[in-house]
Amino acid sequence: MRIGILTGGGDVPGLNAAIKAVVNRAAEQGHEVLGLRRGWAGLLYVDPADPASLEEFAQPLTPASVRTIDRSGGTFLHSSRTNPGKVKAADVPAFLTPPPDAEPPYDFTPHAIEVLEAYGIDVLIPIGGDDTLSYGLRLHNEGVPVIAIPKTMDNDVHGTDYCIGFSTAVTRGVQFVHNLRTSTGSHERIAVIELFGRYSGQTSLITAYLAGVDRAVISEVPVDIDRLAALLVTDRKANPSHYAMVTVSEGAVIEGGSMVLRGEADAYGHRKLGGVGEQLGALLKERTRIDIINQTVGYLMRSGSPDSLDLMVANNYAVMAADLAIEGQSGRMVALRGGTYTNVPISLIGEGVKRVDVGEMYDTEAYRPNIRHVGGKPMFLY
Repeated sequence: MRIGILTGGGDVPGLNAAIKAVVNRAAEQGHEVLGLRRGWAGLLYVDPADPASLEEFAQPLTPASVRTIDRSGGTFLHSSRTNPGKVKAADVPAFLTPPPDAEPPYDFTPHAIEVLEAYGIDVLIPIGGDDTLSYGLRLHNEGVPVIAIPKTMDNDVHGTDYCIGFSTAVTRGVQFVHNLRTSTGSHERIAVIELFGRYSGQTSLITAYLAGVDRAVISEVPVDIDRLAALLVTDRKANPSHYAMVTVSEGAVIEGGSMVLRGEADAYGHRKLGGVGEQLGALLKERTRIDIINQTVGYLMRSGSPDSLDLMVANNYAVMAADLAIEGQSGRMVALRGGTYTNVPISLIGEGVKRVDVGEMYDTEAYRPNIRHVGGKPMFLY
């Protein structure tokens, strides 16, 4: 059997560990693994009639070639936000002709399937978040054997309690918050810490919860700037070191406003986020007359080596995925549910969204975590 593996979307710590574990498991059972470069771009930009093109976007993986990759973060196969099912006119490879009478974005899924056939891939293992795995679901629906592995630092893939990358991201967030306390306290300021999180405020909420941050602004609840300013002034006054801190999801919205977006939409309809922390900080300073420290953590949350939990989950997810592939199963996603490793239909990816349970986990008046009932909740409260 030849197993194909790729990583798509934003990188997270643990991807290399998952790749290595798939390769080692497959090799133990006498199967081979082909790494597809640059996510779904590795299917769109390959010309099956050109041997050099086939070689450029794929790499045979062996235990020897992946021996040390798990010691670092990111993905050595590289990544992209390409969607072969929605290709802008400017992104169409020169050797491809758009379908007759079609208008952009173009659907080149038949070409992607042709490339998989040219590579001789029997089953495909994509590692990604909602966007990447949504195209994996599309290929499954087209008859391609697919086993999905969920990863995203937002931990928001539907159907699993945990996604590779979440623990490390929150760990980084907590560390940065604690480190920032020294400067914030020294200058008696208010710190506004912007964290990744487009539609889900989980990273902001859990980071604030674990780091004991005064307030947390999340994507799910628009914030009343006047109320938040008054709360932070009170927090600062009550603090013996005379400072206050607030985390904010990059996808958060100030009441009466909208998401802070820039650039063109990608193949999945998303524009780049970033800047709500600066916006929030400026409004807070205007209302409180207190100096602000604005800190965007951004890519630092998903950089560097994985923590032990993400190493554990990445390895176990990968072994499960490889075993499912070897057993001839497809159309599945490996998952953690109720504290147990399992697998679920890949169709669950398209059946809903995961967001913060505001009623159970968040105080909408005080803008802070309020975990009401831990009993019966998943380990990561999500």
